[in-house]
Amino acid sequence: MAYLQQDRDKFDLTPKRFNMWVFVFVSFMLFAALTSAFIVYSGGKGHAMQIKLPDVFMYSTAVIIISSITMMLASKAAKGLQFARQQQYLWISLVLGIAFCILQVFAWYTLAYRMQVYFVNPNATQSFIYVFSGMHLLHILAGLVLLVISLSSTYGKTPQVINLYRMEMASIFWHFVDLVWIYLYVFLLLNQH
Repeated sequence: MAYLQQDRDKFDLTPKRFNMWVFVFVSFMLFAALTSAFIVYSGGKGHAMQIKLPDVFMYSTAVIIISSITMMLASKAAKGLQFARQQQYLWISLVLGIAFCILQVFAWYTLAYRMQVYFVNPNATQSFIYVFSGMHLLHILAGLVLLVISLSSTYGKTPQVINLYRMEMASIFWHFVDLVWIYLYVFLLLNQH
């Protein structure tokens, strides 16, 4: 009897889902605090951003939107027991996530070496570009780990309940970081001068 209860508890993933939602909420609050700090600072006299964002941010935005679509397709494939398609879409999402990271680093290169906008400078509104994209990049790296875990469960003999759970957690987090980046990008676009 105790063995059956223990086995049932092993597949009750509700507490872990709750932990993911708590993490998403905390991350949301972090980005809300950062954008609030930007608004307060830029409201001061002479603290406008005074630059145009590099175009590479626009390309990285397109890449992460496409990766969100492939994640949605991977989830749909997982629910339909189409494991080959799930793997295919997860691999595409993973490659797009890595491409996003590369584009973000190239955006920093463009800011620093082509536009002469450094992290440490007298105008902290420009420094916020690095802070926003850097914090977001950390979240993308965490999302990539979740993608790899989800992908690994499609190879081997992982129970479908665990496969679906991992897919759900990766999807929730990946869509969240996608939405956060779109928010940050539009926020920065609206504040560039």
